[in-house]
Amino acid sequence: MRGARGGAKVAPMNNRSAHILVVDDDREIRRLVARFLGENGLRVTAAADAREADDALAAGRFDLVVLDLMLPGEDGMSIARRLRQAGNLPILMLTARGHEVDRIVGLEIGADDYMAKPFSPRELLARIRAVLRRSGERGEEPPKARNFRFAGWRVDALRRELRRPDGAMIPTTDAEFDLLAAFLERPQRVLSREQLLDLARGRTAQLFDRSIDVAVMRLRRKIEPDPTKPEIIRTVRNGGYMFAADVETVA
Repeated sequence: MRGARGGAKVAPMNNRSAHILVVDDDREIRRLVARFLGENGLRVTAAADAREADDALAAGRFDLVVLDLMLPGEDGMSIARRLRQAGNLPILMLTARGHEVDRIVGLEIGADDYMAKPFSPRELLARIRAVLRRSGERGEEPPKARNFRFAGWRVDALRRELRRPDGAMIPTTDAEFDLLAAFLERPQRVLSREQLLDLARGRTAQLFDRSIDVAVMRLRRKIEPDPTKPEIIRTVRNGGYMFAADVETVA
């Protein structure tokens, strides 16, 4: 990696910093890339192999993956194939193998761009921003809205309505509804504040770093039988929060 310092920082594209997953088995490259991209307005999560990458993808929302080709265990080509089969998450291949055949194979399986090591961090940043712009221009199919039931409550995800067991509609702010939707899609799982911020902010950008606890408190006031002794949204010490109620997905 060349030239990690020097030159003016590039301004972020918009108010919501893009979240980048960097998958590379070289610890120094992960550290340098994460630092440089972070200094230039991007959020970065780093993974050393396929297992760590899968864990990160299951826990959060990402806008692009920087994926090394040569990884221990499952290689980057295999990971890229799985990602492309699962959806349209942009992929930038990053590898020490700069042969044309590797680049062609990477692009043919669905990678959006390809860079060979050693690389300029400023060029990497420029290519990431170019891929993000292209993916934003072509757009992605919006996820199918689902309806949920929990503890007698009903949630209409399309109309963004929360109804009590007696059928009365309870008003929610955008931030509260986005947070509730993030919980309902991942019940019985401990979610950190950072994960909740990422999952909920990916919808309407109404939540910010220090507002998760406030939004949770407000949700509890609306859905908990006793907000001072929460049973539906439980606090997990040193972990975050867990939606403890059973959730049913309905048509």
